[in-house]
Amino acid sequence: MVLSLGGVTGPAMNPGRDLGPRLAFHLMPIPGKGCSEWHYAWVPVLGGLAGGAAAGGLVAAISQLLE
Repeated sequence: MVLSLGGVTGPAMNPGRDLGPRLAFHLMPIPGKGCSEWHYAWVPVLGGLAGGAAAGGLVAAISQLLE
C-alpha cells in the first residue's frame, strides 16, 4: 500500500514522520526553497483517526451481525 501511494520514496503516513521533516524544512533559512505545504499537514493525523474509527465501526457492525 505504501508504494502505491508514494512511489519510490513512500508517503509519510505516520504523523511524526511527516511533521519532523516538514518543521525542519520550514525552519531552514534557505533562499528560494519553496513552501512547506502546511495545508497537507492535517492529512496524516486525521487520516489515521478516521481509519481507526472506520475500522472500529466495521468490527462493531460485524460483531452485531454475528450475534
